[in-house]
Amino acid sequence: IFEGIDHARLKPILEEAGLEWQDHLILRREITASQSRAFVNDSPATVQVLKRVASHLVDLHGQHEHQSLLRTETHVEMLDGYGGLSELRNAYQAALAAVRTLVGERNELARRESELARQKELWEFQLEEIDNVSPEKGEEEGLESERRILENAERLHEATQGLFEILYEAEAAVYDRLTVARNELQALSRIDPTFEASLQEIASAQITVSEVSALIQDYNSRIEFNPDRLEAIRERLGELEHLKRRYGGTLDSVLAYRQDIAGQLELARDFSGALARLASEIDTAQRALGQAAERLSAKRHEVAARVEAAVVAELEGLGMPNSRFEVSITQEASETGWVVTSDERRLEPHADGMDIVEFFISTNPGEPPRPLAKVASGGEISRIMLAMKSILAKSDRLPMLVFDEIDVGVSGGIAEAVGTRMRDLGRYHQIITITHLPQVAAQGNAHYRVEKQVEGGRTRTAMRLLSADERVSEVAALMSGAQVSDSALKSARELISTHADPA
Repeated sequence: IFEGIDHARLKPILEEAGLEWQDHLILRREITASQSRAFVNDSPATVQVLKRVASHLVDLHGQHEHQSLLRTETHVEMLDGYGGLSELRNAYQAALAAVRTLVGERNELARRESELARQKELWEFQLEEIDNVSPEKGEEEGLESERRILENAERLHEATQGLFEILYEAEAAVYDRLTVARNELQALSRIDPTFEASLQEIASAQITVSEVSALIQDYNSRIEFNPDRLEAIRERLGELEHLKRRYGGTLDSVLAYRQDIAGQLELARDFSGALARLASEIDTAQRALGQAAERLSAKRHEVAARVEAAVVAELEGLGMPNSRFEVSITQEASETGWVVTSDERRLEPHADGMDIVEFFISTNPGEPPRPLAKVASGGEISRIMLAMKSILAKSDRLPMLVFDEIDVGVSGGIAEAVGTRMRDLGRYHQIITITHLPQVAAQGNAHYRVEKQVEGGRTRTAMRLLSADERVSEVAALMSGAQVSDSALKSARELISTHADPA
């Protein structure tokens, strides 16, 4: 179970694999005699996905492992992290995205050249057909409403006339009956004032009836049957229906299609101009990309000098006083590169800048620095890794580091220094180390013993957390061998006490 994980790196991996992102991450692998199954947050996953996720969580440092520091693609990330260059790097990546978008548009336009030429005549016909009708948004609803009224003009006239008579004009109309009721209530209210409220309600109802009657009478007076207008509306609706059948089923889809082909026609009629405008935009964007890349590269050179000095100082403390460490920063020239520098060079862009960053090391006097991945000695690799991890601890985003006997070949004061470096790294990472050196074992916060046991004719490997007394005995055994003397126990206690956290 991992906490403090790098969400920005891991979330895309899980989403790509169709796995749900959660705030916690549990990796599990079940291996039986017949099969192997992998799980991420209890959801089945492939072993490949498990490995990809794990590579961002745990860094394994063994005598012969090709760990993350030996992968050159991680060097630029470490350099930028050490220098705090995230803002410059983000600015470069935004500029790169802008170029990529424009280049994609240009490539898509070039790909469509023959299609635009082939479709031009059809689009012109369709645009003319739509424009001859000249539909307007919302027009259809208004026409349908007017058509319904004209088709039902006679019924509407009769119905509204009847309503007006019922409410106001006929003998015993609603208005007149309310007048009678109001007069009765007035008489009653003079006897008993409690009828005043009812009188007000009746008076209000009479006003409402009068207003509604006036509206109905006005509507009735404006109704006329106009067969010419009705025929014109039907013809117009027929034209709109024809366009709807041809171009999408609704008037909105017709208008959207018209806008689309108008744009396509403009492109087809001025293809070379559009291509030239895109080329100009790309050139401007590539020069902006070059400026962002150069600013980032200049800072990387400054940071590289600090990293080189810091690593050399760490290696000296780890028993490698004659080491030379260099950060190589190069670029890849290309006639078609997207990065256009201030001196008009064209360079290949990379996701993290125009630079190719690689760490070089020389551990013996007179030898030129070589790529870190080609350093032969396992013991030297181990200490180089530890030195690098020590100076990059705050910027390294891996939450867990595993050191598998990286202290092979060192002893005495160097072993003490190795243990101290690991302890310091523990401030920023979860450190797990497998060691046979008492100087290293004495500096951990917890001590586990790994041992083999034979049960039922089978060998099993077990790991057990040691108590305080057991830890002293174990460190003493590392110091003196199988026969642990009282003096060895005393020395072990002193060694552990020396490195114990203050209470």
